[in-house]
Amino acid sequence: MSLSIVIMAAGKGTRMKSARPKVLHKIAGRPMLAHVIGTTSTLQAQQQVLITGHGAEMVEADMARTFPEAPLRFVRQEPQLGTGHAVQQAVPVLPDEGVTLILNGDTPLIRASTAQALVDACGGDKLALLTITLADPTGYGRIVRDASGERVLAIVEHKDASPEQRAIREVYTGMMAAPTARLKGWLSRLTNDNAQGEYYLTDVVAMAQAEGLAVVAAQPQDEVEVLGVNSPAQLAELERRHQLAQATTLMEQGVRLADPARFDVRGTLQCGRDVDIDVNFVFEGTVTLGDEGRIGANCVIRNARIDAGAVIHPFTHIDGDKDGVTVGEGSLVGPFARLRPGAQLGREVHIGNFVEVKNSTLADGAKANHLAYLGDATVGERVNYGAGSITANYDGANKHRTVIGQDVHVGSNCVLIAPITLGDGATIGGGSTLSKDAPAGQLTVSRARQVSLPGWQRPQKHPKKQGG
Repeated sequence: MSLSIVIMAAGKGTRMKSARPKVLHKIAGRPMLAHVIGTTSTLQAQQQVLITGHGAEMVEADMARTFPEAPLRFVRQEPQLGTGHAVQQAVPVLPDEGVTLILNGDTPLIRASTAQALVDACGGDKLALLTITLADPTGYGRIVRDASGERVLAIVEHKDASPEQRAIREVYTGMMAAPTARLKGWLSRLTNDNAQGEYYLTDVVAMAQAEGLAVVAAQPQDEVEVLGVNSPAQLAELERRHQLAQATTLMEQGVRLADPARFDVRGTLQCGRDVDIDVNFVFEGTVTLGDEGRIGANCVIRNARIDAGAVIHPFTHIDGDKDGVTVGEGSLVGPFARLRPGAQLGREVHIGNFVEVKNSTLADGAKANHLAYLGDATVGERVNYGAGSITANYDGANKHRTVIGQDVHVGSNCVLIAPITLGDGATIGGGSTLSKDAPAGQLTVSRARQVSLPGWQRPQKHPKKQGG
């Protein structure tokens, strides 16, 4: 049985009060629509059809860039005349057989298992609706059942519902699965004879009933899966609920979180045993924390592997971007350190306060404890890199590499002008600026002669003239 997925993403989102299309606002660091497509991409559909409208070019370009391998097709709803009108735009690209699953682009936390359950409930010969019972159903279409409560008779939109119908708490989530051939026929017969003058997708329920087709309901595992977003406040609320769910899962696996309410995962996070994470932490991209790792407060880590026993002190920023960052076993990083793409730290490396490392490899036991920069460098074992020292890796046009052998001591306030090599066991005197290689096992110093001038006086300020 072939499967087509239709995702409605045409709405403007007026209450968001933003120039950005609503479905591109982010949950956990990703656009809401990207969450939905990422989930449905696991369902092995023959095609996914995105219905765009407001900001269509922006939405289509963003999703095509994010999912270059997905079988995405785009159709536009212009103007926006209701949910039924939206799905009508997808009819020309839908096949005449199989099942069509219809989802919302602004319900980002729908699970693949729930979407699959909806498809299974349809089975190719029924109309399946995703419903849920809410404490406050305001704004949702109500599910009207027969006297036995078994059969779904209709969906009544909130604005068209009577007071008795508004008291119903079971609501339609906006998601359904239907036999594609039947769906196309129903869509062709929709009218806009209602309070809003719009074409409602929910009217297909009455059409299915008239044709004797069974209308069934499926439910999600959790309310959060079907909550949509129409305002910044709802976006923030859904973000916190999603983050709390992720925090709960991690704690169930043994991770210690100082405060689950001050914790954000905007990607994937894998943790070993006995990991401790302090407050106000942000994980982005793909992050792995090894056994007994400790993460201090107010850190940001993106695309990095932190090995067992490493400690990331507070206010550290690690950004691996595409190249990744590795922090070796037992290493200490921070506070106020910055590791940029390509930083690869070996075992028991120390990176201290206000030290920046970019595209550099530090071997086991190397240390840069204070106010230093290492860019495009290869650093050997047990190197001690002094405070205020930098690798001058950029000549204004090209980057060059610095190679520091093992057991090298670089004094404070040194400038190493790349390309340059410091031999094993070399010592570089503090304050030196080197543009040539330093031989192994020797002291290399490059600084001006110190001069003191007797009788010199500091310039004095002239007294201000008084106005006459």
